[in-house]
Parts: sequence; C-alpha cells; structure tokens
Amino acid sequence: MSIPSPFSDSPESVSGASLPGVTQENSAPLSVSQLNRAARRLLETEFPLCRVAGEISSLTHAASGHIYFSLKDAAAQVRCTFFRSRAQLLGWRLENGQNVVVQARLTLYEARGDFQLNIENVRRAGQGDLYERFLRLKQKLEQEGLFDPIHKRSLPPFPRSIGIVTSPQAAALSDVLRTLSRRAPQTRIVLYPTPVQGEGAGASIAAAILRASARAESDGCEVLIVCRGGGSIEDLWSFNDEAVARAIRASSIPVISGVGHETDVTLADFAADCRASTPTAAAEIAAPECAAVLQRLESLERILRERFSRQCSDRAQRLDHLHARLKHPAARIGENQRAAVALGRRLALAWRQRLGGLALRLQDQCLRLRHARPDSKRRAERLEAFALRLSAALDRELQQREAILDRLGAGLEHLNPEAVLKRGFAVVRDSEGRIVREAATLTPGDAITLRLARGGADARVVAARSEGEEKNRS
Repeated sequence: MSIPSPFSDSPESVSGASLPGVTQENSAPLSVSQLNRAARRLLETEFPLCRVAGEISSLTHAASGHIYFSLKDAAAQVRCTFFRSRAQLLGWRLENGQNVVVQARLTLYEARGDFQLNIENVRRAGQGDLYERFLRLKQKLEQEGLFDPIHKRSLPPFPRSIGIVTSPQAAALSDVLRTLSRRAPQTRIVLYPTPVQGEGAGASIAAAILRASARAESDGCEVLIVCRGGGSIEDLWSFNDEAVARAIRASSIPVISGVGHETDVTLADFAADCRASTPTAAAEIAAPECAAVLQRLESLERILRERFSRQCSDRAQRLDHLHARLKHPAARIGENQRAAVALGRRLALAWRQRLGGLALRLQDQCLRLRHARPDSKRRAERLEAFALRLSAALDRELQQREAILDRLGAGLEHLNPEAVLKRGFAVVRDSEGRIVREAATLTPGDAITLRLARGGADARVVAARSEGEEKNRS
C-alpha cells in the first residue's frame, strides 16, 4: 500500500527526510517530536474511526471527569482515554472486568509516544441492538412519567392472598412457593400462568397482569408478584416489552417485580411499585415471616398485659384514696353543724372584743375633747390686752415715723436748689443750655441765661475773670 509522506506539509520537517523504513544515505536524522508527530498523523489519517472489542482493566476515574483504562484481550492491550465531554453522556458506570465494544479514534500521545484510543462511545459487549432498543424505550417511558416515584404504591403489610404471574414450569415459581410456604403458610396463592420467554411472551405477560388486576377483588389478591429466573438479555426481553410496563402501571393492586438476578434490570423493574433482586426476594418482600410476626405479636401482647396490669394497679390505688375521702352525708352534716357553732362562738367573741375596743376609744376621745375645749372669757381678756398693746405700739411707731419724716424733709429743704436761689444765687447757662461752672469757659460777648429765684434774664458777657482775679477784687 502506498502511503504519502506525513512530512510534506510540516514546517518543522527536515529537508530530504523520507518515510520511516526507507533508508537514504543523505537524509537528515528525524527528531523524536517529528517522528511521533508523523506517526500520529499517519494513524489519524488511516484509522479515522473504528470499533474495538475487549475487556476493561486498569480503570481510573480522574478528578477532571476524564476516564482512563486499558482495553485488552488474551494477547494484547491498548491504552484508552474517555474524555469528560463524552463520558458524561454514558448512562452507566464503567468497571474493571466489563466486556465492551468501543467506538474510537486511533492516535498517538506525542509527549510519551504512547499509542492509544480516544473513545467516542462505549457499549456493553453482547447486547448490541437489543440494549439500544432497551435504552430508547426506557427513555421514552421515563419522559411519559411512567416510572415516576410519585406513582409508586405502598405494599400491604399482611396480605391474605398473593397473586403470581409467571410460567407454571419456571424454576422461579418453585422458589417463590417454597419461600411463601415457609414465611407465611396461611397466605392464599393465586397463579396467573403465562409464558415468560419466546415469541409473544410479552403480550401474554401483559394480559396476565391485566387479568389479575381485573379479578383482584373476586380472587382477594392484595399484591401481585411478576417473576422469572435469570438469563441473558434475550431471555429476559419479554419483560422489556412496552405492554408489560404499561400493564404493571395500570394494575389496580401493587406489583412486585422479581425478574432475573440482582444484576439484571428490565423495564418491568422500573414500572413496578417495588423491585426485588430475585424471585425469592420478591416473595420475602410480599409476605412477612410468620415467625417474626408471631414474635412481634407476643411482644406486643406482653407489653399490653404489663400496661393493663399497671393501669389496673393505678386505678385500684386511686379508688382506695377516693374511698378514704368518701364520708356519710349525716357525718358530713354533723361536722358542718359543729363547725358552724364554733364559728358562731368565735364571731360573738370577736364582736364583743370589737365593741369593747370601740367603747374605750370613744371614752378616750371624749376626755381629749374636754381637755381641748377653749376658755372663751380668758381668751377675750387676752385679746383686749393684745389690742391695747397693739394700739400703743402703733402710736409710738407713728410718732417715730413722723419725727424721721420731719428730719428728712428739713434735710431735703437744705438741698433744694430753689432754696439756694432764694438766698440770692443764680443758675448760669450758656447759649447751648449747659450750666456754666467756670468763668474760663466764657469769653466777652457770649450770650448767657440767668435763672433766679423768681424768673430769669438774658445777658451778654462783658468780661470774664479767673478765680484768682475774683478773689483779689473781693
């Protein structure tokens, strides 16, 4: 096969380099990076997308969300990388030991030169188209709300009759009957036979479930077990029928699914009100163990007896206490009469004591009133004496005040400016009305005003003399 050179468009290719495996004497040596890059391009060009089957080993879930593992068979293994953007779309968890078919792109990790697969999709090996159909149908019914937990019904705690939908030849039926016989032998069993495998088995199972639902009241069934033993996905495919899932949800009584083993999952498990890992587990869930129920009843009976005994004892003690308090009406009347006589005596004694105390207080108040009565004659004499003394004191005070007033009047008279004017003095004022006290403030020709004891006069200064000149002149 002719392979074009992977170095033809590489800016880092060395001039004259040739394809691996071809020796040229004049060609320049390749660097490790160039070699790994060329190998990666060659792998990605020749193997764009392929499917590889193998067993998962050395599985690692990285914190980043990427998944790393090896895909191996009996003779070889290859490293695989499942990037987070693709891994988060996977509807189930990868585990070591799983046989899978991967859809991947071949590449080479240049930094280490490791050959690896970049995973695009993973599918369990051996399931193929059936598993794809299962996932599509499951998604469809989920979107319709058929598996919504809000629709799940609780199971009856002590069913008197249990219906079973399965094949009469199925080994699962023997397991269920044996478990029910051991755990609840009193429970009535009603079998609704149906094929559980093969062509048309899904429709038969759905019809049996609907028949059991329609006859539930007449048959007395309170819960329905749908079961069969383990097998491949093809063997259990009847329980992935859409009609079976819808019939379970349409059932008038709760349904327990016990199909296959613990690792087997069918649409019947999602649609059922309760899913059991095996048919035997379904029988254990449907019917409580008789011995455990009896033990529980004995425990409740013991508790009930103890509580009843304790209540009887408490009531007896209370009855004795009430009996001790109960008296004959005649005795109670006699006690009340004696109590009334005693209270009457106490009331009479208290009344006499109260009256005696009030009488003593009245006598004391009378004595205090007599002692406090005023002597009007004596008080009148004292009042007259006080009046005489007051009149004499008033006269003396008036005389003293008149003398003081005369003395003050004489002093004021001496200070009266009018009196000074009467002795021949005059008040001199200048033209602006100011009193003239010194001759030095006057000049010849100034107009002055004279105020005399009687009247006044206007004058003009002829000459002004100082104080010394006036003394010498006088």
